[in-house]
Amino acid sequence: MTELPHPARASDGLVIDSLTKRFGSVTAVDGVSLTARRGEITAILGPNGAGKSTTIACATGLLAPDSGTIRALGADPLRATADERARIGVMLQDGGLSTSAKPRQLLAYAARMVQQPRDADALARQLGIDQFASTIVRRLSGGQKQRLSLALALIAQPDLLFLDEPTAGMDAAIRRRTRDIIRAEADRGAAVILTTHAIDDVEALADHVVVIAGGRMLASGSTADVVSQLQDSAPTRTALTLGGGTDEDRAAFTEQMRRAAVEKGLTLEAAPASDALEDILVQLTNDTEEARA
Repeated sequence: MTELPHPARASDGLVIDSLTKRFGSVTAVDGVSLTARRGEITAILGPNGAGKSTTIACATGLLAPDSGTIRALGADPLRATADERARIGVMLQDGGLSTSAKPRQLLAYAARMVQQPRDADALARQLGIDQFASTIVRRLSGGQKQRLSLALALIAQPDLLFLDEPTAGMDAAIRRRTRDIIRAEADRGAAVILTTHAIDDVEALADHVVVIAGGRMLASGSTADVVSQLQDSAPTRTALTLGGGTDEDRAAFTEQMRRAAVEKGLTLEAAPASDALEDILVQLTNDTEEARA
């Protein structure tokens, strides 16, 4: 692999440079580059089969890239030491949980494996795991397994945290609590990488958004930045974002637009950026399905 074009900064939790991964004749990831900084939540979005999971598998050392460079907390994930790996938390959607064990046993075991673990009992209470801590894993619901997988990823207080669909299957109250926990991880200085189809999670949590489709990165930045970069893909709704000038200038311009619309019998409505982003992702999904047909 080639070296990074610039040295990684201390604030960089994950740096991916020109990552390519092939499976036979299929290029699953095609030249993806991204940076996830510590203290921030980076959301990776895209349709199924976009290359998100393959990118994360390479970033966590589960797969070897065909080309490109990855640095997770400054280390090559394929050659990371045990101590370096202990600083990384991973929550996969399938969980990889022992189906015959109980949540209490798994959390206690995970806590014993690290030097400075979180309080497993307190974490279980935060996520409501204490309510089913003595139930064997194979009898848990999908949302309960998600909570347990998240707790196991958090137990070591990692500096880099990968979360795959962390709120899937959760009820509203637990979802809100989970979002608070994820935000707290970034606030304490962890780099959090979130892969999700839940636009409300992105809106509530993401500091930085990356959109991948067809194995390539299409856009990167804030939600509004991404919408602006991909606006042509949105089929119906658009997000109106005014930048520059003063608050008074922007307010006056918006009022002028409203009055002009009223004079012509039109209704002026600026959809939230998250709505436009959802439209874009729907269109990308439709395009992907049509390409496969």
